[in-house]
Amino acid sequence: MPKEGQPKAIKSIKSGSLARGISLARAGLIAGVNLGSYSLSSLLATGERRQELRQQMLTEQAQLLAQELGRLKGSVMKVGQMLALYGDQFLLPPEVVAVLRTLQDNSPPLEWEALQPVLEQELDSRRLAELEVDPSPLAAASLGQVHRARRRRDGRELCIKIQYPGVAESIDSDLNTLSKLLLFAQVLPAGFNLSEMLTEVRQMLAREIDYRQELQTTERFRQLLQEDKRFRVPETFPEYSTQRILTTSYEPGFTMDGPQARTFSQARRNRLGAAALELFLREFFDWNLVQTDPHFGNYRLRPDPAGEQDQLVLLDFGAVRRFSDTFRFAYYELVRAAFWKDKERLWKAAMDLNFMPANVPQSALERFAEMCFLVIEPFTQAEPGAPFFNPAGEYRWGASDLTQRVALAASKASLSFSFRVPPKEFIFLHRKLGGVFVFLAELDTELKARPLLLPYMGKPSTAIATGPLMLTAITQECCS
Repeated sequence: MPKEGQPKAIKSIKSGSLARGISLARAGLIAGVNLGSYSLSSLLATGERRQELRQQMLTEQAQLLAQELGRLKGSVMKVGQMLALYGDQFLLPPEVVAVLRTLQDNSPPLEWEALQPVLEQELDSRRLAELEVDPSPLAAASLGQVHRARRRRDGRELCIKIQYPGVAESIDSDLNTLSKLLLFAQVLPAGFNLSEMLTEVRQMLAREIDYRQELQTTERFRQLLQEDKRFRVPETFPEYSTQRILTTSYEPGFTMDGPQARTFSQARRNRLGAAALELFLREFFDWNLVQTDPHFGNYRLRPDPAGEQDQLVLLDFGAVRRFSDTFRFAYYELVRAAFWKDKERLWKAAMDLNFMPANVPQSALERFAEMCFLVIEPFTQAEPGAPFFNPAGEYRWGASDLTQRVALAASKASLSFSFRVPPKEFIFLHRKLGGVFVFLAELDTELKARPLLLPYMGKPSTAIATGPLMLTAITQECCS
């Protein structure tokens, strides 16, 4: 039986390219009928009524897409999740984003009878006999779902992530068919570069369907954080893992957006928020190894009974990615210029990142600077009476409307013909940064963030270095 609030389990996933194509084509046919009905109705409508009809049409089209993508799972569901996560950057209609976000939180699980054969095919009978697997899922996602298990010989509690049948084989046909459906349903804004996004999805999925690679990445994070008691990374079990099966230790804890975290004292919530922000900075600046999926389901909170050393349990390292040196250097300069409020440097970095051409009008440059200075707001030195800072100079993340203001500034900047769609690396990185900001807001953190970023920012007058040791050199220069 599904848990309260959880969608009903589906009996199977269409795994053949023909069957999945037919399913998407059927959704496209319904979308076409909806669109035709809207077109006829809007002919006789004017003003506000026409806008209401359009909003209703967009919502219905998005609901149709979300329902079908949730059933098919795999690459098509991942596209829906990406569209939802990047909605602000891509200027998707809010009606569409709101519906597609349900794919993150309320994905229907696959019945155990349809998933069990994958486990039996991947693990030999001897290994499988060592485990007792709970058929009720702990979590369901786009590419697989997680089940709790127990190792019989010692009672060790484990988590087994099992890849859905057929998702790896259907990626190319799925994305080709889906691109036509999205365009036909008219839920994407004019000028949206769907081809580039789908290319990125293909590359991302190639990483995420390789559970052996995720096992290695999980182990790498475990090594990097093993001395930091603020974090807990699950232990991996290679003997129970394959290309399509990943087994880790079961790590209990509360969800970060649940009621338990809200009962913590302000000091405890501040420590957790500082840990999350510091982790992001280390991932990008120190390790070049960024977990780019900031979904709340990828975190757990493990309280310390004494209230001194609460832990963040970090889950799911399938979306970890590295960034090219070229991008890192340009992005670093962008952040550093925003941090020191250096507009000339900021504009040059923006051009290096291909945000805008060299002959951009001054008005577009100013709008871009405004947006960047907004993003850096929590890291500024608080002036007396500054909004969203408490008397101690700590930024009040829960009280701030920063995310909305940044989205509005980005919208204004994008209306300029000079502003280009951000490079995909930027979008992935800011997906994580935005997730960290939401994380701190959910905890209602009050924190001086400037000292956490300052060690990476060098001195305002120092010219940027080049080469692989650039970030290390700047850090040493700042801290010496």
